[in-house]
Amino acid sequence: MRGFVKTVSAFLAAAAAMVSFTTASNSNAQEIQLTGPLAGAPATRKLRLHRQGRLEIAPGVMFTLLDQYMHTAMPGGTLTYHINDWLGIGVWGGAGASYTTNLGDNLQTIVNQRACATHASATDCQLTAVNLGRGAYGKLASNQFGHMDWVVAPQAIFIPFRGKMSLFATWFVDADVAIFAGPAIVGMKERTFCGTGETIPTCSQAGAFDLVGRTLVAPTFGLSLNFYPLGWFGIGFDFRALPFAWNTGGFDNHGGGPSGAYPDNNINGADQEFHFNTLAGVNLKFALPYRIKSTD
Repeated sequence: MRGFVKTVSAFLAAAAAMVSFTTASNSNAQEIQLTGPLAGAPATRKLRLHRQGRLEIAPGVMFTLLDQYMHTAMPGGTLTYHINDWLGIGVWGGAGASYTTNLGDNLQTIVNQRACATHASATDCQLTAVNLGRGAYGKLASNQFGHMDWVVAPQAIFIPFRGKMSLFATWFVDADVAIFAGPAIVGMKERTFCGTGETIPTCSQAGAFDLVGRTLVAPTFGLSLNFYPLGWFGIGFDFRALPFAWNTGGFDNHGGGPSGAYPDNNINGADQEFHFNTLAGVNLKFALPYRIKSTD
């Protein structure tokens, strides 16, 4: 009897499963027809278009981050024309004002204490003759450390997210997130090349400690978080990457040995190292025309 009950139970379970499978395979999704005042309505009404068809002038200042020897403050601005509310084209630029980091100050203190201009035969002065200036050329910030002088960057701006933010559920402000990218033209200064050739000075001579200008093209990209308290005015907080190779300290980093990974008593392009340079800053946004448009 117990076996008979088990057999019947298994048969009923298999039959129920087959009926369920057949019903599921033949079922169809039903389209819900929206009726009433919301029928055919757009997802958003009266959306304020802070960017579409407007020229945006955004003066501001950016600061380099995670620097080794020299910080750079870069006042400048961005000029952008927005084709629509999610795409724009423009140009960002700035002029650099550089100052030493704590590490740069510590190296300058070491140079001053060693007084290699009057103690050139001292062992520590001989060991650092290629990498640290002395005498009138011992001012590392103006004669050895590399720094950025200016940047000009055409860029495209893409705005994938926009909405509102509130403070204590009483003060609301429009906001969006922008992503930008493009080529950057960078004007900078690095230590002049020196070595053992006849046309350049040896790297221990006073004339080998000097800065020369260099211009390069590098990619730049980043994102911006923007707030619009008024229809014609906004505030943006930017983070920008500017990766390229340069000799930030003016040191003999590479060039010797089988793989070129060791010092060779020369300062040249082999000593330039890749840095993922980053900047952060704030800007004030002024939009023209003055009046803002909105959707229906």
